[in-house]
Amino acid sequence: MPEPDDPPVQHEAKNTITPGGGGAMSLATSDAETLERGPLPGAAGGKARSLWSDAWHDLRRNPVFLASALVIVFLVLIAVWPSLVASGNPLTCDLAKAQDGPQAGHPFGFDAQGCDVYTRTVYGARASITVGVCATAGSALLGSLLGGLAGYYGGWWDALLSRLADVFFGIPIILGGLVFLSVVPSGSVWPVVGFIVLLGWPQVSRIARGAVVGAKQHDYVQAARALGAGNGRLLLRHIAPNAVAPVIVVATIALGTYIALEATLSFVGVGLKPPTVSWGIDISNASTMIRNAPHMLLWPAAALSITVLAFIMLGDAVRDALDPKLR
Repeated sequence: MPEPDDPPVQHEAKNTITPGGGGAMSLATSDAETLERGPLPGAAGGKARSLWSDAWHDLRRNPVFLASALVIVFLVLIAVWPSLVASGNPLTCDLAKAQDGPQAGHPFGFDAQGCDVYTRTVYGARASITVGVCATAGSALLGSLLGGLAGYYGGWWDALLSRLADVFFGIPIILGGLVFLSVVPSGSVWPVVGFIVLLGWPQVSRIARGAVVGAKQHDYVQAARALGAGNGRLLLRHIAPNAVAPVIVVATIALGTYIALEATLSFVGVGLKPPTVSWGIDISNASTMIRNAPHMLLWPAAALSITVLAFIMLGDAVRDALDPKLR
């Protein structure tokens, strides 16, 4: 028991502080308690992770993403440098070996013209990957631009874009390809890319419009507008970074679809044309000889199926990582 003359104990002063009137002492006590508890759950190094860091964290632990990414990296590699895995020329043929089966140095056999099926299968990845990537990039850029502006400004621009998108949605893809590509004399990849972009941007525009309409209602956008931010700054700095995730998901899945569409158009004879090497062309040439030489159809069809499946699986994994509702 302290004597009456003893000085008061200093730490008892905090018991006399009333709620709301603690001043600096309340702040110090709160900071001390925070330091004792450590960083908040889900924070790395005391900093909250963004949507993109969380998505990358999930993707690295997703076996579907890892498997599909490895396949896609390999396909892109052989599309850029096919000579790494195929030393022959896809246009060099020997009619004496037409429809022959696998031989030493030719594991996939020969086609109806005596061309090496393995070499043509490897070189066919270049056209398919080029069409898929370029068509996806063009559709995503055009659709995001038009859809984002329509969702942000609304009014007559939004109504006009919606009716225009409805018109393109009503065009059957194969029928549109037959009409559009039949009048194009060139059989290169660029007319096919242009046709896919022409019919592919409405889907992306609707996704981008909905994402922008939702993002512009958020409090941080309203606060930036109240502080004097212009339309350009609002779109580029505040709305676009938070509305781009759905567009990325749709574009990733659509890439595999566009590769299959190119093969379909080439199969019916209006897409890529010889001397361009394409899986669709090889499948079309082998379709009438499936009984006599099934290897001619098997390998390009398998390469096409694996490629499309890899991109669709990649898109599904990205969707699961970027959609907060699926966490």
